[in-house]
Amino acid sequence: MRGPGVMPRTLGTPALGSERERFDALVLSVVKVIDAHWHDRLGLVEYAVEDAPLVPDDWDDAGVPLASVVRGQGATPSRLVLFRRPLEHRADTREELRALVLTVVVEQVAELLGMDPEDVDPRNL
Repeated sequence: MRGPGVMPRTLGTPALGSERERFDALVLSVVKVIDAHWHDRLGLVEYAVEDAPLVPDDWDDAGVPLASVVRGQGATPSRLVLFRRPLEHRADTREELRALVLTVVVEQVAELLGMDPEDVDPRNL
């Protein structure tokens, strides 16, 4: 068979995005739901995706972090960063990846809110 398997919506652009673009879209879909529900209590939070965390040379081999959260102060917003490669490495399917991203985001938001993750999870609302 010759030609594309899927026709693009806009000519000249790929129909299927890169792995990075698909991961970003997945994270955005998860973050939208959680942030919409908890925005009043969270305040301003910047969400970001990086390929991998930078670990220091003296890392104690406790495992690679899946995310990082830094509390904001004053006018500086809090920042939640998900690390794409470690998350993708732990999931075999797209659904497993979605569930893992949801779990990690819920845990990080729960930390920011000072709540239990079970209370933050949109599946429990």
